[in-house]
Amino acid sequence: MKCARCLLQLQGLRLQGLQLQGLRLQGLQGQSARSAAQHGALLQSSSQPHMLRNTQHQVIRRFHRSPINDKNQPIPAEFINEDDNKKDKSLVIHDDLFEQVARETKTKATFNKVMEVFIKQDVRRRGHVEFIYAALQKMPEFGVERDLAVYNKLLDVFPKEVFVPRNFIQIMFNHYPRQQECGVQLLEQMEGYGIMPNVDTKVLLIQIFGVKGHPMRKYQRIMYWFPKFKHTNPYPIPKNLPEDPVDLARFSLARIADDRDAKVTVYQLPCTDITESGEEITLPHVVGIQSPSQMELLAQHNPSRPVFVEGPFPLWLRDKCVYYYVLRADPVSPEEKVEEPYDPERSLAYPLQLDLDLDRGLGDEESFDVEDLDEGAVFAMCMTSQGDQAVLNQWVSGLQQNNPILGRVPTLFRLEQGPRELQGAHKTKSDHQHRPDPRPREEEEDEVSVEEELRRSQEMKQ
Repeated sequence: MKCARCLLQLQGLRLQGLQLQGLRLQGLQGQSARSAAQHGALLQSSSQPHMLRNTQHQVIRRFHRSPINDKNQPIPAEFINEDDNKKDKSLVIHDDLFEQVARETKTKATFNKVMEVFIKQDVRRRGHVEFIYAALQKMPEFGVERDLAVYNKLLDVFPKEVFVPRNFIQIMFNHYPRQQECGVQLLEQMEGYGIMPNVDTKVLLIQIFGVKGHPMRKYQRIMYWFPKFKHTNPYPIPKNLPEDPVDLARFSLARIADDRDAKVTVYQLPCTDITESGEEITLPHVVGIQSPSQMELLAQHNPSRPVFVEGPFPLWLRDKCVYYYVLRADPVSPEEKVEEPYDPERSLAYPLQLDLDLDRGLGDEESFDVEDLDEGAVFAMCMTSQGDQAVLNQWVSGLQQNNPILGRVPTLFRLEQGPRELQGAHKTKSDHQHRPDPRPREEEEDEVSVEEELRRSQEMKQ
């Protein structure tokens, strides 16, 4: 209260001084000193209570006012920039940094140069989290998404010994969560590409996040599981798949067949032909595979029963999807099935039957309750870039050279519209949405009789 009174007195003295100075100026203009003094006294007596009330109100308001309110005052709309409303501005800035440095070529050297430019910009590495997120998105464009040295150098962007927890409370409350999430995201991208960390990665994680951090725990999980699953696949897929469609089809069919005696045959290579009318036609590739056991099954097939060409069926090889077609038959009915005696010398390593004279009790059952799913035999497989009936008929005609029975067996085509929709990139989503639903296969088979299909297949073969 004493401070408030002192401030009121100082404010009143200041007002009196200002009034006297105004009276002196008026006296210089020709007014008398007595009239000026009387006028000043009247002004002071008439306005002093009101002024005191105003000054008291102003002083109390200023005394209790916090300076924080001045910082949080609303900014006028005319000073607001529209670009400030955009999100992830830092990511856009770092993307521009990648584009500025790597204008001509995007290689590993230019990617490392961008990281060096960012490190030299600021000693404190401000905005390092946004830069690392932007770098993780740009790595596939520069072709360094599988380079361990680049990931270690990207970890080196983090400031050292800043995010290390000092006590158990910081460990409990997830010390610097945003930076730890960024480190875990970097390790998850390494895990997605199948890259195993090394000792340098461990040393960097300890220097940045400490032993008890979440990125270090993620590193320990990767180092535990990766060696266990490294050599579990008996049929590994190479990292770099062949770019040639014929070589890719050879590799895919050999992987599906799972028979070392199976033979891959190229029935047609991709080429461009010009017709008599001058029209340019692109012929697709046709690659097939068939094993000797499949040839034996096809030779024993009943000519009165048709065979079917079905497909396409998808096969994923890492990030590529290929399609294949099969030549198969319907399962044989139990009445027509003939059990042949097995050859004990057919498979010495894995015998088909074991005759063991074991003592069995009265409650032991000799039969096993196993649900057998009877499927038709698969006689051959093929891959082509264009799954039309005419192209697949060329494949069946090529199989007829080594399998003469196909000339007497009717062939029916059961084709779906799988890869055609995927290859048609020019079709919009609206076309797919307004496209009428296909009719069930049973209705189509009712409309088209089997005799008509047999007649057409025979005509195409002739």
